Amino acid sequence: MALAGSPGAKKGILERLDSGEVVVGDGSFLITLEKRGYVKAGLWTSEAVVEHPSAVRQLHMEFLRAGSNVMQTFTFSASEDKMESQWEAVNTAACDLAREVANKGDALVAGGICQTSLYKHHKDEARIKKLFRQQLEVFTRKNVDFLIAEYFEHAEEAVWAVEVLKEARKPVAATMCIGPEGDMHGVTPGECAVKLVKAGASIVGVNCRFGPCTSLKTMRLMKEGLWASGLKAHLMVQPLGFHMPDCGKGGFVDLPEYPFALEPRVATRWDIQKYAREAYNLGVRYIGGCCGFEPYHIRAIAEELAPERGFLPPSSDKHGSWGSGLNTHTKPWIRARARREYWENLLPASGRPFCPSLSKPDA
Repeated sequence: MALAGSPGAKKGILERLDSGEVVVGDGSFLITLEKRGYVKAGLWTSEAVVEHPSAVRQLHMEFLRAGSNVMQTFTFSASEDKMESQWEAVNTAACDLAREVANKGDALVAGGICQTSLYKHHKDEARIKKLFRQQLEVFTRKNVDFLIAEYFEHAEEAVWAVEVLKEARKPVAATMCIGPEGDMHGVTPGECAVKLVKAGASIVGVNCRFGPCTSLKTMRLMKEGLWASGLKAHLMVQPLGFHMPDCGKGGFVDLPEYPFALEPRVATRWDIQKYAREAYNLGVRYIGGCCGFEPYHIRAIAEELAPERGFLPPSSDKHGSWGSGLNTHTKPWIRARARREYWENLLPASGRPFCPSLSKPDA
């Protein structure tokens, strides 16, 4: 199969999804850049776009080579309530970096906002919408291709975000950081999806907080809720790149390993190929990842869905399908691993004989 060619005229996000095209999202920025020394855990803010633009540009490029169709602005927690006077410079720089890299391939730029620090304490709709609107003004000035409201644990605040983003007259996607139990006020996944679509979102789904398996369970509930209400929307899923079957309602942030000891839970590339296929079979056409989702995980999505997309991503030039590159190894037992059946059926060991396989959430 041929590798992706040079970028030509770009179709918009809804044009792609309406035609049945698979859109591959990007992956982890906060967790990955924290590991690389450019983000500080705790506040998890995105000033690296100003302080270390080359690091953010490099990560965007890695996701582009891995097959991402979307360069999402690194603007997580980049609202005035969390960044004070830095917020505008950060949002502006993030748009410029995303556009610079998107122009090197067939990728779109998505301006992203997330939940505020105010909602849990004040629920001041006017004040919260003002924060969203400030970021939107930058995204509009920089002419991003579409908008994403992501990482919302309360449906009401997510609806407010969608209502503001719709003012730009660009396509809006909305994803919530919830599991099958629904949002923090008990709104079910199906009800969340209905509220977001009625607010104006064309694309709905989940991101972060939960692993691939749990996120797909939530997506199924969202899909069923939309169907029962007679509503239609494109589906989007961007889970963690970690196995999290032991999460409670709050997701991985409540587990004792968060955020500095998550490495034993990292999904393999083969796990992600399985996730990509299951998401596709569920009817999801915008498939990506969030925290812990490295570029090789995004490549796994692109490779699994290459038959549907019609091409492989550029980085597949250095990656043999299902380990086929091992055929050149000098040791016969390693050459024997150059087959799909081996990697699909492998149960990888953790190398930690005194560690449990599951944890108990602290909350």
